[in-house]
Amino acid sequence: MLELVELRCSRGKRLLFSDLSLIVGTGELLAVVGENGTGKTSLLRLVCGLSSPDSGTIVWRGSQIRQLKELYHAELTYIGHCNGIKDDLTPAENLKFSACLAGDGCSDTAIRRALEAVGLEARLHLLPTRILSQGQKRRVSLARLWLSRRPLWVLDEPYTSLDANAARLVTQRMEAHLDEGGLVVVATHQEMTLGTGSLQHVRLTG
Repeated sequence: MLELVELRCSRGKRLLFSDLSLIVGTGELLAVVGENGTGKTSLLRLVCGLSSPDSGTIVWRGSQIRQLKELYHAELTYIGHCNGIKDDLTPAENLKFSACLAGDGCSDTAIRRALEAVGLEARLHLLPTRILSQGQKRRVSLARLWLSRRPLWVLDEPYTSLDANAARLVTQRMEAHLDEGGLVVVATHQEMTLGTGSLQHVRLTG
């Protein structure tokens, strides 16, 4: 469903990667691994259509994403390295705002269940997000995955600031998405393992 064809990407005069070609099929997770500065985030931005490669193409369902434009973005959920939440809003308000901004309607019940699914206690749902720990803020951001019904998920370092239990919950959610026929592209510092679904790695060396 997602195909990268001979991608080349540079930052200034520095080449990050070239001749990168691969296919991510239904029910498959692509783990993009490598140290900081090797181009993981740059590759994810290309996949999301937020930037353009020096050369090469990205194809979704047989069509180039630059031609699909909004049609492609409507099938994509992207969670970046930054949490993208507002400190003055509550976790529930942040989640509702994110869903509305993405054009995804959701009920208050669905929002509550999503926050509970990431292990955020009910007493915290209506408090300002600024009082939460970094790990709790990351959970608020990742709770969007429990609301998303879009087939392609692109996640930049989703495990940052998470404890082992929260990381396990996020991995299980990704596995469930794969079982439903979804695709996931993840940037991470470490090798990943899955209990279900298909997994491939690509290592960037910068």
